[in-house]
Amino acid sequence: MIHLYCGDGKGKTTAAIGLAMRSAGRGNRVVVAQFLKNADSGVRAALSLLPSILLLDAPEIMKFVFQMTPEEKKAERERQTALFDAAVTLASRERAGLLVLDEMCSAVSTGMVSLERVTEFLDHLPAGLEVVLTGRDPAPELERRADYITEMRKCKHPYDRGVAPRLGVEW
Repeated sequence: MIHLYCGDGKGKTTAAIGLAMRSAGRGNRVVVAQFLKNADSGVRAALSLLPSILLLDAPEIMKFVFQMTPEEKKAERERQTALFDAAVTLASRERAGLLVLDEMCSAVSTGMVSLERVTEFLDHLPAGLEVVLTGRDPAPELERRADYITEMRKCKHPYDRGVAPRLGVEW
C-alpha cells in the first residue's frame, strides 16, 4: 500500500521513520531515500546504525531549489532522478518490505523528479512493498494513489517566534 504524510506541520519525516523502525523491527528490509535534504541529520545518523535499513546517500550540502542557478537545477534534477531510480531498484533487488521516499512530494512539485516517473512506479509496485511518500503539497495524482493519507497541520510552531531549528529536534 501507499502511505502519504503531507501538510505544513512538523512530523512528516518523523512518522515515515517511525514506520521504517517498526517495519525493520519485524524483520523487513527497509530502503530510505531522502530528496532535497543534505546528510546532516540525526535521523540519518540513527538509521545508519541499523543493518536492515538501507539508507541511500545524501549530499553534504544542499541548496534550496529557489537558490539554485539553472545549471545547478539541471544537475540536481539529474541527481534526484538517479536517487529515485536507485531507491526503486534497491527496494526490488533487496525484496524490501518498505520504501521511504522522504520529501518526494516536494521533489515532484519543484520538478526535480517527474510526476510521471513516480506514478508509473506506484502503478506497478512489486508485490509486498509498502511505499511512504512525504512532503508538502502532494500532487493530486499522488493523493489519488495513496491508501493512507495523514496530514500534519501546523497549529503553532517556534519558527513563528523566530526560533531557529534545533539540533536533535528539527534536525
